[in-house]
Parts: sequence; structure tokens; C-alpha cells
Amino acid sequence: MHPLARAAFLLFALISPKAWAADEAAPNERPVKEVADSRIPVGTQGSLPVYVSADWTSPLPDITRAVLVLHGRLRNADVYFKSAKTAQAAAGEAGKTTIMIVPQFLAGIDVDAYHLPADTLRWTLEGWEGGDPAVAPTPASSFEALDAILARLADRRLFPNLRQVVVAGHSGGAQVVQRYAIAGKGEVSLTRQGVGVRYVVANPSSYAYFSAERPEPSIAASCPDYNHWKYGMEARPDYLAGPTIAALEKVYVARRVIYLLGTLDTNPDHPALDKSCMAEAEGPYRYARGHAYAATMQSRDAGTPNHSLWDVQGVGHDGDKMLTSPCGLKALFDLPGCEVGH
Repeated sequence: MHPLARAAFLLFALISPKAWAADEAAPNERPVKEVADSRIPVGTQGSLPVYVSADWTSPLPDITRAVLVLHGRLRNADVYFKSAKTAQAAAGEAGKTTIMIVPQFLAGIDVDAYHLPADTLRWTLEGWEGGDPAVAPTPASSFEALDAILARLADRRLFPNLRQVVVAGHSGGAQVVQRYAIAGKGEVSLTRQGVGVRYVVANPSSYAYFSAERPEPSIAASCPDYNHWKYGMEARPDYLAGPTIAALEKVYVARRVIYLLGTLDTNPDHPALDKSCMAEAEGPYRYARGHAYAATMQSRDAGTPNHSLWDVQGVGHDGDKMLTSPCGLKALFDLPGCEVGH
């Protein structure tokens, strides 16, 4: 093979969806490969790394839509930012008036490896997925970090013409989004100004249930913590401690939520799949867990008229393909082309 052709082939292999999917299955106990280059303050003592597609410290009157994309368990925000920009480019004219934002929830090993400033927020390896407080420098929930981002977007001096905010996540990031849609406080200041907010939950390993009901009751019966947060409503973190379960469910049902499920995300032995008994009680693999959860929510009380489930045909556990699929582009940018069944 000619050297140039070989180099091109290797470059394609590195950035291809297959390489992206393989990376998603890698261990998460090692430092990230890259730390986001921007920062946003969270509270008075914390700072969150974030990728942003435009300078959001100055007014952006042309921006009408903001799309947040949350990374998976590897904390690889750089990979997700590339996917976010690919989706933005695929959106055409809609993408030109959109700001893409990818926050990064780091762990202590990342802060140590890169000798980051002391105010850099860091969580346990997976605690950020459920809204747990940071381990340092202040016990800010990962949900509070999202609140800070939405507060920035609600600043009409910076975003005078913003009309839509989309909070999306894949895999571990989707776990954050699904839980944040239950209790997130950042939406209120946006909706008061007439800005629509929606949540896009793509291929998470698990969901937070509002009752003790589970798709696999025999597994739940032998799993003492199956109904504890982040799988259920018992032992909730401080961020969610105030409201009653009924109040939390009422808020969640009222919000616009889109579940994106890859029809090939059906491997019960996927290396990044949550195989705890708490998660197994929700079903054998991600596609089944998502359908079971949506069906359970639909069957409760008045149903879920503001929630939708869209199957992404022919896609497995691959965030790049999920976000850039016709259904992904519809969820993020309201583009046509997605054949929705729910």
C-alpha cells in the first residue's frame, strides 16, 4: 500500500464509528486523553471544563438554539465534541444558528494527571452520572454544573434571541440527562423567558424509576438496593432530597423527553453495560431497558404525553451514529427524516 494511502486508511480507522464504539468500551479507570479548553464557574469555588463552539462570554445575537451533549463513562468530552460538531454541520442552516456545548465531568485521576488548578471540580469515576456531589473542591452536584450552564444560556445579555435548549447525552451521559430531567433546576429560568427545553436520552444503561415496579421482579427481589438512587427514589442525593417522589414525577412527566434507542444495542455482555443487580432488574440490555422504562412510565397515572421513544434503526452502542442519525438530528435540531414509531 502506498504510504499516503496507508496514512489515510489509518486516519480513517482512528475516527471511524467503529473506532469510536470500541473506545467507548475501554476502561474508565485511566486519565482522559484531553481536557476541555474552556471553563465555567459552578458556585463560588468550583470550575467545570467545557467545550464550546463559540465565544459565549460575549453577546451572541445570531444564536437561536443551544445543544448540550454529555459524554459517556470515559469522560471523553473531546470525542463527543467532535460528534457534536459533525451533527451541527449535518444540520445545515439550523446548525449555523446553534451553539454546541460539551461539559466534562472529570475524576481525581484526571486532575492529578494534568496538574489542573485546585478549583477544578472532580467526581468519583461514575458518581457524576447520578448527580452525586463532587469530591473536591466543593461538594457541587453534577446537576448543579448543568444548572450553571443553563443559567449562562438564560442570560439575555449574552443570548438575546435564544429560543430552544436541548440537553442530550449518550450512554453514561444519557444517565445524567435522564436523572437531570427529573429534578434539574436550570430549566425554570429559561422557560420563564419562553425558551423551550428538551431532554434527549440515548442508550443509557439504566433509568430512575418512581415506583418499586421493575421489568425483572425476581432480580429485584434478590437485590436489596434495587430501588435506591440512581435506579429508584430511595436514598436520593442532597440535590433531590427536598421534593416528594410524587412532586419529582410530576415535574418529569411535564417535561419534554425523547428516548433514542439503537435497535442493535442488544448485547447483554457489552463491556460498558451496567451489570449490577439494580440495573439487571430493569432488563437484560439497553434496548430492552429503554422500552420497558418508557412503557412503565406510559402506564402510570395520566401517561407521558410529552415523552417520545424513537428507535434508531441499525445502530448499536455508538454515540456518533446515534447523534448524527436522522432521528438524532430530529431530536437535536428538529430536522425531518426520522420515521418515528412513538
